[in-house]
Amino acid sequence: MKLNYSGQEQVGAAPAVVWAFVQDPERVARCLPDVQEVVVHDQTHMDATVQVGVGMVRGKFKFKIEVLPDEPQGRVNVKVQGGGLGSLVDLTAGANVLDNGDGTTTLDWTGEASMRGPLATVGGRALDVQAKKLIQKTFENMSTHIEASAGTLA
Repeated sequence: MKLNYSGQEQVGAAPAVVWAFVQDPERVARCLPDVQEVVVHDQTHMDATVQVGVGMVRGKFKFKIEVLPDEPQGRVNVKVQGGGLGSLVDLTAGANVLDNGDGTTTLDWTGEASMRGPLATVGGRALDVQAKKLIQKTFENMSTHIEASAGTLA
């Protein structure tokens, strides 16, 4: 099952603050909804355990995450692989970091998810809605965390 999403998130902080944030893998991983544990391996790789619920099915998923900030290209990419409950997930998301020229930034994001296993078979529409919420909430959380860190720097 393949799923595609896109959207925008407005961040009340300058692009330089956004870039400082996305280069910290633990801070990015903590933006995943319902994250329970994060283990950072190096500047771009980490593992995360996340509580996931699709319909009545709930459980823990373990993910390997790679965060690839590319400041010269103005883009940050995130690759997520893993799964749980007998299902596997591959997610690629990315955001163009756009300077609004007024001290704020827009994250213009896209995401593509592929899921295999029992949840993909029985989840259908509920899985589609949940995946979109997960991606959207991650970028919302990033905005909130970035703005909070910008406030502590001011």
